[in-house]
Amino acid sequence: MKLVALPIFAALLAALAHAEPADQPVPRTDANSRRAHEQLLAKARQGRIDIYFAGDSITRRWGATDYPEFLAHWNKNFHGWNAADFGWGGDSTQHILWRLQNGELDGVNPRVIVILAGTNNVGRTPPDDAKVAEVVRGVKAIVETCRQKAPAATLVLTAIFPRSDNPAVVPGIFRINAGLARLADGKSIRYLDLNDKLADANGQLFEGMTVDKLHPSLQGYQVWADALKPIFTELLGPPAAVDRAPPPTGDPSAGPKKF
Repeated sequence: MKLVALPIFAALLAALAHAEPADQPVPRTDANSRRAHEQLLAKARQGRIDIYFAGDSITRRWGATDYPEFLAHWNKNFHGWNAADFGWGGDSTQHILWRLQNGELDGVNPRVIVILAGTNNVGRTPPDDAKVAEVVRGVKAIVETCRQKAPAATLVLTAIFPRSDNPAVVPGIFRINAGLARLADGKSIRYLDLNDKLADANGQLFEGMTVDKLHPSLQGYQVWADALKPIFTELLGPPAAVDRAPPPTGDPSAGPKKF
């Protein structure tokens, strides 16, 4: 019975996850995510944050203590701009939205917010028309919350990166990104699509751009950094000699990762 029950239980959990509307705030209920939220609440009240990164694990790994090589790369590229990473692994848009609406952006008043969200809503299943529209609504809700919480900030809305774990999802990601592009006005909301530098015309990530067919390698993160730094320089000026961002956080349950 256990061999039958476990797959059924997993399927029920997946169904519940997909039942959560992408544009409605939903908290993560596991203990580790709750601890991470508390860490990020404390982080939001420390130091000075001029650049705020919001997102899932793709964002989180870049500036996390449990990925020291990526954290060193983050510091190399962003030191002096007071940048802080508020990504959390496994988050879909509804979870990022909940965190933003429950204290992680309150009173921060960053000058720039970088948003990358939606790949966990897509997963490995090719999205149909309804799912494409839902993910766009989810990211739009994040944009609207950031605009409400930090009205003076310039938002840098980043296109969902291609993923090579299931090539069949890539056309759907392209369609979602087309919807995200329409959320930008080119001024207070800027759309950043660097996918032609990460992947070929079919959306397959170039050799060396990813560590696992989803998350960027150092080379992949450098592509993102090279696209962001001119925007940061335009909006904030060159980086200062001293960085006043709060100390980085990490996965409360984990030590350093191998990649």
